[in-house]
Amino acid sequence: MWKRAIFAAIVVSLMGAAAYASFFIAPTERTMGTLQRIFYFHAAAAWAGMTAFSVTFVANLLYVWRRQPRWDSLGVSSAEVGLAFITTVLITGPIWAKPAWGIYWTWDARLTSTFVLWILYICYLLLRTLIEEPDRRALLSALFGIFAFLDVPLVYFSNRLWRTQHPQPVILGGSNSGLDPMMGKVLLISFVAVLCITAVLIADRYRLEQLRSEFDELRFRAESRAAEPAGTISQDAREARVE
Repeated sequence: MWKRAIFAAIVVSLMGAAAYASFFIAPTERTMGTLQRIFYFHAAAAWAGMTAFSVTFVANLLYVWRRQPRWDSLGVSSAEVGLAFITTVLITGPIWAKPAWGIYWTWDARLTSTFVLWILYICYLLLRTLIEEPDRRALLSALFGIFAFLDVPLVYFSNRLWRTQHPQPVILGGSNSGLDPMMGKVLLISFVAVLCITAVLIADRYRLEQLRSEFDELRFRAESRAAEPAGTISQDAREARVE
């Protein structure tokens, strides 16, 4: 408990430092002015969302390979956290776009692929609500999650592969990125802070999902026993009599 409290305090401190640096330390951009400051949280949320989906992808692969419930729990936990951050991206993006581009939304490659990514992971979570049997639900959602992840690299490379209204890469964009060094440092602080929040949320959601998985497994077994014809002795009962 103390370790979690200390880590939470560190994360809160990082977020406070990132917010302060974004509003008071980073220089004001010449073209967009103060509006540009939303960039530090918009971009950080996008990276956090794709990082969480990457965790989901790895967890889904491991579940298909190992069939261990813990990987299913990690997959759905990180998917929910990633979806929350991508939702933040889709909300903050139009707030930025309207004054900068004169329009809230345009169906260019980056925006469209991000919206498709959001839809895919909503479907991933909805799929899990449609299947009662735990093992079958975990396997089918893992297979769908592997498919859904194919859109993550497409989102990342979209403004490299196509001409889009979205800004060209400013991170890992080479010497022509045009990003002020101080802006880069503030953006790095924002990335670290948001990724720490992502780790905390995934860890807490994972613990909750494990408890829920255990409950669903017990409920499924209880319903299966209740559906057995009267007078039928279950396997567990036969084993208990033998003992």
